[in-house]
Amino acid sequence: MAALERIDVVLAIIIGVLAAIVYSLRILVLMDRKIARIEMHIEKMAHKMVKEEYQIERELKGLKKKK
Repeated sequence: MAALERIDVVLAIIIGVLAAIVYSLRILVLMDRKIARIEMHIEKMAHKMVKEEYQIERELKGLKKKK
């Protein structure tokens, strides 16, 4: 009987560790998705800034030509 109880305890510990690993992987995946979304927003903002920068440069070139 004592041997069966030990096996049950060991199996419970193993199952608990596996459940913790799965949960932590789930959290890592969710964080990775959030980081990817943040990076996408940063890229969009950078593209908008570059677009505005080109527009400003074109306007400055137009002003210089008029002078």
